[in-house]
Amino acid sequence: MSDKKPIILVAEPLAPAPLAWIKTIATVVEASADSPTFAANAPEALGMVVRTYTRVDRALLERLPQLKVVGRAGVGVDNIDLVACAQRGVKVVHTPDANTQAVIEYVICLLADALRPRVFLDRALTLQQWEHTRGDIVAGRQMSELTLGILGCGRVGSRLAEVAQAIGFRVLFNDLLDVAPANAGRAKRVDVATLFGESDIISIHIDGRPSNRDFVGASLIGLMRPDVLLINTSRGMVLQTPALALFLQAHPQARAILDVHEPEPFTADNPLINLPNAFLAPHLASRTETAITNMSWVVRDVIEVTAGRAPQYLAAVR
Repeated sequence: MSDKKPIILVAEPLAPAPLAWIKTIATVVEASADSPTFAANAPEALGMVVRTYTRVDRALLERLPQLKVVGRAGVGVDNIDLVACAQRGVKVVHTPDANTQAVIEYVICLLADALRPRVFLDRALTLQQWEHTRGDIVAGRQMSELTLGILGCGRVGSRLAEVAQAIGFRVLFNDLLDVAPANAGRAKRVDVATLFGESDIISIHIDGRPSNRDFVGASLIGLMRPDVLLINTSRGMVLQTPALALFLQAHPQARAILDVHEPEPFTADNPLINLPNAFLAPHLASRTETAITNMSWVVRDVIEVTAGRAPQYLAAVR
């Protein structure tokens, strides 16, 4: 048996501690998939680690004849052709619960920003200025008076349902699977049309499987309340951007906060740019040091597979 360390290609940046760990076990080549360094090492690589923006398709797999495993440092695997990997005997591993807490915190922060306006002072005010400022900063309704609709109740959606109920929201949910989310409490399962029609706030948490492309299209968007707050932290491809732009233009009291886009980065022809009620963020929901480190520990399963052992988190072909 050879003592030669396996070659692992790291196509996108990883957190320092997991990267340092795998370097003690494998020959790690940090290179993007379009680089000469990647090409030079691809014929002998046994493993590859990607994050969000490397597309693992048949063409890339053809360049990796010895590949045994692809590690996705993250939750979703929609940038990886699972069927093509399975046909070549390549296992795909990921980190399904690595960023749940980070995403929940982010959504709650977005809700607070949207629903509880506030201002901070940099100078002393007269009594008249003080009262005028306090009169301008008034939230329309408390969270306990609002209905939050959650589309998709997997790890993130079910946890959001729990947290939102603790805050005081009335929670509705809809999910592809006919199972109650963990800790659903008083959250009510409804059909998707009811969720879009009755919710003051809609938070999208469905995954990037092909059948979910444009799931939130013109028909569902048209059901939304004229003053709805729509939040998407799942995948940009699940939402029809042109239909949303038309809705926001027709309903100036509505707002959309989008953390994910199709494509990323979004281009200058995105119809939501410069709409005053559209707020576009650069995919920040999982951007905590803890979550990034958790996701990067996919390298453990990458090593398990290259060593001929069973990984902990194997992605299944859908």
